[in-house]
Amino acid sequence: MWGFLTCMNDILIPYVKEVFELSHFQSMFVQFYFFGAYFVGSVLYFVISAKYGDPIARMGYQRGAVFGLLIAGAGALLFYPATTLHSFNLILAGLFVFGLGFTLLQISANPYVIAIGPEATASSRLNLCQGVNSLGTTLAPLIGGGLILRRLGEEGSHGSDALRMPYLVFAGVLFALAFFFSRAKLPRILPPGTIQRGTKVLGMPSVQLGMFAIFCYVGAEVSIGSIMVDFFGLEEIAGLEKDVASDYLALYWGGLMVGRFLGAITVSGLSTQTKVGAVLVVPVIGFFLIAYMFSVSAGGDYLGTLALLKPYALVLVLNLAAFALGASKPARTIGIFALACVVLLGIAITQGGQLAFWSVIAVGLFNSIMWSNIFALTIQGLGKYQSQASSLLVMAIVGGSLLPLVQGALADSVGIQKSFLIPLVAYLYIAFYGLWGKSMGRGSDTTVFE
Repeated sequence: MWGFLTCMNDILIPYVKEVFELSHFQSMFVQFYFFGAYFVGSVLYFVISAKYGDPIARMGYQRGAVFGLLIAGAGALLFYPATTLHSFNLILAGLFVFGLGFTLLQISANPYVIAIGPEATASSRLNLCQGVNSLGTTLAPLIGGGLILRRLGEEGSHGSDALRMPYLVFAGVLFALAFFFSRAKLPRILPPGTIQRGTKVLGMPSVQLGMFAIFCYVGAEVSIGSIMVDFFGLEEIAGLEKDVASDYLALYWGGLMVGRFLGAITVSGLSTQTKVGAVLVVPVIGFFLIAYMFSVSAGGDYLGTLALLKPYALVLVLNLAAFALGASKPARTIGIFALACVVLLGIAITQGGQLAFWSVIAVGLFNSIMWSNIFALTIQGLGKYQSQASSLLVMAIVGGSLLPLVQGALADSVGIQKSFLIPLVAYLYIAFYGLWGKSMGRGSDTTVFE
């Protein structure tokens, strides 16, 4: 649900752009308010933790997740008055409250997943959870395109009405999840050490470098997804209608799902033989699953869809080769995958047609392990500072708020295709972080996660 609602923003952007007659820059305020809430919420959390002690250390990870779900549900409810009044500003307010709820979820859930097992396999567990998260991001364009984009022509001047019922349903699901988590019997784990005060963690170079890596990654990932529907609509690329283009957006997010499951396998504690078998099977299952979901949304021609998605199968093979080069080392894999994204976006900027089309989609596969691996590398070995460092990493998600605005402004001035230069530069830093930066500033008391 978390992944589903985050990815729904990519459907909202072309929708509000048309309904409210916005520019690329103005429509990117969807991401600005949603991901800006991560920054505001994380700053508040860090200030409170520095002055009074870590709130998660007091309430526990489980209750933190429950409060996060309740806040996110309140954000979904705001879409009812927003659509009734046909107000873009109220839609942005709802997205901001969404972001505040997901901020608390990020601070609670990620360290909990790391804490329930050995540090050596922390990124494996995060990748597994992010893989399930990406199932939501894969389904969102397919379902959201059907619920919202295909109703544009039917709704006329008050197209915002199409948002009302879906977001009421989303609110109900979020409240139901909050109730479930409040009753679930989960292992009660508190952050290690005492309730920590102060701002020492903010001065740690390894945390600072990790924060900027998260800033660049989230900014790049969100920027690409946000403008992809309009990119696919360009005549020199594919000339697709918005509802059809949203189906292909699912391939971008589906790549994250497959790649994250592969990441969970490659750095897990499984035997080498089991790893090899799973790494060969997962992409095949992922390809046929994504093709099936795509064909259902596109009209049900499964065999025709398989033929249409042949280039995607080639991309999966290239992704497997990159995993092999990464040799199950999270930091090295980050560097290799980021360099692959630089090459793919370079092709998207300089070429056209199917080559540019599939290059942008392929970036999703190489985005897959970045969040989990960067997060695990940054907070590993920090002990009692873990939750504070987590809040700082969540604060860095503000990249998803700012970089789409920059890319949107560039798209308005020089065109969508050249605007991909913004995420390309972000991936260059991530490549530096994975290959060299992740170990800078770490003392002998901190485990370097090679």
